[in-house]
Amino acid sequence: MSVPPQEQPALNVLFLCTGNSARSIMAEAILNSLGKGRFNAYSAGSRPKGAVHPFALELLKENRLPMGKLRSKSWAEYSQSGAPFMHFVFTVCDQAAAESCPVWPGNPMTAHWGIRDPAAVEGSEKIRRRAFQTAYTELRRRISLFINLPFDSLKDMALKEKLDEIGRTS
Repeated sequence: MSVPPQEQPALNVLFLCTGNSARSIMAEAILNSLGKGRFNAYSAGSRPKGAVHPFALELLKENRLPMGKLRSKSWAEYSQSGAPFMHFVFTVCDQAAAESCPVWPGNPMTAHWGIRDPAAVEGSEKIRRRAFQTAYTELRRRISLFINLPFDSLKDMALKEKLDEIGRTS
């Protein structure tokens, strides 16, 4: 799979989580920013919360990432007719990785990039905000590794190995 030159269409990436309120939303915003038109990022959840977590929105705003189209939504939107074709699908929570996912048209390359759920962290506001910052930092690091892969020189099996390796990066 090769990354397209600027005149070719971007690669589509779907980030999945259970609630689609924090990790997958942050990943969508990070990749859309860092991918600079080479990638179109989307996010969804198996049981969406229906709202983006305020701490996630604050972090994205602090990092000057676009938030206009972000919303909590079901992964069913991306398995229906007319949905964008996905080249990659990444689960960012262990619970979503263990669920039966819809059948994605075109058989996209998948990987699990588990990140601890910052929305589930209990404690003071400072502790909870730190959990969101940690998740954001881990996602940004993994996405940076992803967009810098030598797509043109990797065969599918080698690319899959690299995607899985990124998921083990902390």
